[in-house]
Amino acid sequence: MNLSLDHILLTPDAMAAADAASARSGIPSFDLMERAGQAVAAAALRHFPGALRFAVLCGPGNNGGDGYVAARVLAESGAAVAPFHIGDPGKLKGDAKQARDLCRLPSEPLEKYRPKTGDVIVDALFGAGLTRAVPDIVSDVIRAVDDLDIPVLAVDLPSGLCGRRGVPLGAAFQARHTITFMTRKPGHLLLPGRALCGDVEVFDIGIPARIVRSVAGKVRENAPALWRDLLPAPAEDTHKYRRGHLAVFSGPAGRTGAARLSAMAGLKAGAGLVTVASPGDAMPVNANSLTAIMLHQVDTVGDLEDWLQTAKLAAFVLGPGFGIGERARKFALALKDRPLVLDADGITSFKDNPPELFDAFAPGKTRLVLTPHEGEFSRLFPDLAADENLSKVEKAAKAAERAHAAIVYKGADTVIASPDGRAYINANGPPWLATAGSGDVLAGMIGALLAQGMPAFDAAAASVHLHGEAAKRAGRGMTAEDLAAHAGVSLGV
Repeated sequence: MNLSLDHILLTPDAMAAADAASARSGIPSFDLMERAGQAVAAAALRHFPGALRFAVLCGPGNNGGDGYVAARVLAESGAAVAPFHIGDPGKLKGDAKQARDLCRLPSEPLEKYRPKTGDVIVDALFGAGLTRAVPDIVSDVIRAVDDLDIPVLAVDLPSGLCGRRGVPLGAAFQARHTITFMTRKPGHLLLPGRALCGDVEVFDIGIPARIVRSVAGKVRENAPALWRDLLPAPAEDTHKYRRGHLAVFSGPAGRTGAARLSAMAGLKAGAGLVTVASPGDAMPVNANSLTAIMLHQVDTVGDLEDWLQTAKLAAFVLGPGFGIGERARKFALALKDRPLVLDADGITSFKDNPPELFDAFAPGKTRLVLTPHEGEFSRLFPDLAADENLSKVEKAAKAAERAHAAIVYKGADTVIASPDGRAYINANGPPWLATAGSGDVLAGMIGALLAQGMPAFDAAAASVHLHGEAAKRAGRGMTAEDLAAHAGVSLGV
């Protein structure tokens, strides 16, 4: 699949590799810097036409070079420009030195910058490649700019923000706008980076797309172009069994609502049949609340195994409201040869022995989908959760490989990862998705796509995106019931 660059996310190291490969191909590297700086100047004039002064903060590397080009172009356009530098500008080398020499505007040390009303900051200090905490002088400037609410236009990434992990390194600017080049970086989408970047624009500075694709890893922004062709499309002669039979396991009498939410979402998301597998004590409660969704009593593992032998069941959801403990573990292991979404209580039930789960689902193609939030992830993968050097993407990818499962690492910046190294960052979910029961709806949506034959990772990625779209349609103030009712509306994206 030759995807557009819109979906590719380059790490800072991959972006550096693209720059180097572009230079080797014969494209002068200073030409790229010139285009980048001109794009920054154009963005500054477009977004801040009323600026009284552009304070251009230039760092000691190529990001600073972009700043010097931007300062020159802004001055040539007639704007008031005041460049400030960090470090000894006399030690600049290569393209950054050339950019400063061509700028010819006098610059002052960063510590002399005093924010003024009417200023706009052009932040060209560090960009995406920063790996250590910002110097104290930069922290001081960030605080002063924040205190006076001075607008910031960030070049590549707000200075102080890690381009790989999306976390501040000591301190980071809060940008109104960020202009980056060729592709976005993970730090533009992972939180809190996404919130610090403001509106992000991507500018093509002329690196050939073939070079960008050649250095790109397997990290993407989750988008329909990645999985649309795999979405199930019922044919005219389709009947309900061809659309898959999804089973959702209910908890006891006092905890049945979560399973019904999952089941309704699964039905809306296209499963041909959905059955709630209920313990005996919950049968009356579930029977009083279900119509199009069927009901089957399952109390023991023996009951489940008998059912598996007699029913055409295509996929399963286990965990929402089910209860934590041995029964959940036994049920999950009994399904080791079947497509299974393990959520909530089902995940926590394996916290004392995660390899028992991982080993059971290891052989053959990926058929297990795990949907942990932060706390549940730390129960199954405590070492990964505690490793602050890993990004959320890297944690999810390592977890997927270890678990032989598709991982949906939930949050406002949900990451979906596959054992083969693919990882998608989701960014379309509105804030009101953070409501009780929304995870149960997501589990049912994934289960429905699994039941219709979609591969586990793609079913998870598609469902996470469609879950966000359903929330947008349901609107602010939605409940999980509202969300479930919209779960299938956008399956034709």
